[in-house]
Amino acid sequence: MNHLSSETFGENAKAALADTHLRGALKNATSLFGERRKAAAASLPNWEDLRSEARAIKDEVLSHLDRYLEEFAGNAESRGAKIHWARDAAEANSIICGLAAERKARIVVKSKSMTTEETHLNAALEAAGMQVVETDLGEYIIQLADEPPSHIIAPAIHKTRGQIGELFNAELGMPLTDDVARLTSTARATLRDRFAAADAGISGVNFAIAETGTIVIVENEGNIRLTTSLPRIHIAVMGKDGKEEAWNIEWAAAGQLGGAGVTRDSLKVGDPVVITGNPARDAADQRLRMVTVKRTSDGFNWGFRQGQTVD
Repeated sequence: MNHLSSETFGENAKAALADTHLRGALKNATSLFGERRKAAAASLPNWEDLRSEARAIKDEVLSHLDRYLEEFAGNAESRGAKIHWARDAAEANSIICGLAAERKARIVVKSKSMTTEETHLNAALEAAGMQVVETDLGEYIIQLADEPPSHIIAPAIHKTRGQIGELFNAELGMPLTDDVARLTSTARATLRDRFAAADAGISGVNFAIAETGTIVIVENEGNIRLTTSLPRIHIAVMGKDGKEEAWNIEWAAAGQLGGAGVTRDSLKVGDPVVITGNPARDAADQRLRMVTVKRTSDGFNWGFRQGQTVD
């Protein structure tokens, strides 16, 4: 994969500005983002209060991160999860590859995780002989194109429908089309087979609750439910600054607090929160692994500590 670097920023910027397809795709997408954000804000009478509450909780956690990390780890392990700590990205990738290899995993499905994008986990898994399949639609598109994501929420924001149609034609043998429904149904059918055959599932974490030892993942495609429940092992990769002290934010706004509003339909009032923990079909084999990460001034340190499910 060709990862852009700051050393070639000037050349990259000139090329991007000259790309009419890219400019058109970004204009359409950012206009849609703005409209959805306004709709998300308008759907709640206390939008700004919720944002302020979330900000205050995060500031509190970051100010006492060591205490909340210990509280989270203890509560998660008491519920049967395994927590692992590592010193850097290389060690994190090594541990994750080892966990998958222990299960003789051949196919690994992943939901969107910016953490594993930055550690280049996919390359490590592939080097270990495993097939890695991104299951978020945008991530799947750029994986087929062998490109890095261009946006934290919409990784394929830089591609038009026509370009995606050409990609699916070349990589999946799909008849050439730019029809969104047909493109989506083709991706869904292809990924369904991968979910059924997967030996391991890897996800990110939107945030964790120190008070209960649980993790929360917000989705609007259904791929996370399959990634975390069908394979025999689920490995959750989480930033050390992604903890909340208590479960006290209105869940109606959980998908909107980041400001983009694009994923707002993934949680509604009364909906259950997705708490990743596989129903134990085989107590000796069913696992939930937690992976924690912290930022440093020069990059990331990734962490894990080991535990085991018993039922």
